[in-house]
Amino acid sequence: MAEQHGNREAVAEHRGTEALLAVLDAADRMPGAARLRARSYELLSPVPGSTVVDVGCGAGRAVAELAGCGVRAVGVDPDPRMLAAARARWPAAEFREAGAEDLPFADGSVLGYRADKVFHVLQQPERAVAEARRVLGPGGRIVLIGQEWDTIMIDSEDAALTRAIVHARADLLGTPHTGRRYRNLLLDGGFAEVTVEVHTGVFTGPDTLPLLTRLAEPACASGAVDRDRAEGWLAEQRQRAEADRLLVAVPFFVAAASARGRGRRPGTPARAGAGCPR
Repeated sequence: MAEQHGNREAVAEHRGTEALLAVLDAADRMPGAARLRARSYELLSPVPGSTVVDVGCGAGRAVAELAGCGVRAVGVDPDPRMLAAARARWPAAEFREAGAEDLPFADGSVLGYRADKVFHVLQQPERAVAEARRVLGPGGRIVLIGQEWDTIMIDSEDAALTRAIVHARADLLGTPHTGRRYRNLLLDGGFAEVTVEVHTGVFTGPDTLPLLTRLAEPACASGAVDRDRAEGWLAEQRQRAEADRLLVAVPFFVAAASARGRGRRPGTPARAGAGCPR
């Protein structure tokens, strides 16, 4: 019985990873996703030959793209199944299993730190910021990207139900409002030259539907929203997609800062541009 239970858990975890991969892939295909990643690389200003870590790397696309900037890019993720998928997709890239609070790097050994859609699942993002500060060398750059879960905007005939679904899903996350806290987290963590941008992603295609399902299902499972109403809401969104009337807008915070010290190491380029491929 114990073996059967373990097998069921393994199957469920595999399906969960596959479902998350599908959502991540759909997000990567959405308009503006490539531009947002490119902007994060600009803000990192990768130094050729230096080490850059992508924390919560997921399927590893950013790691492969950062490697094209001439750096040693390392993807870090706590999920071994996600890492297996990343290694299968990008066999030449480097990946390690670790969480954001305990990175496998020596003090001051990296010059770039990137975390995309990660901090909202952390119960104590302050610990992750402190760990980022530990591994970054003087003048090293940190870039944080994350959506504002409470302010996702979705066109619907039932505005009240839409708000209930969005807020219920946000309440299930570790720290759903971390994006708006990025600036203060970085300042309190001892970083300098802190900047914050907000980029709004507007999505109108059927590729958005899996993301809407991942909003509605947890809200329904938690008991915050009645299942019949949630199913009706999803049916409306599918009809909108078929009729080219779907609209979802998601604000993304992009914060960047520098580790305090004597500035960038000799021979490093200016921040803007940094030679990263678009």
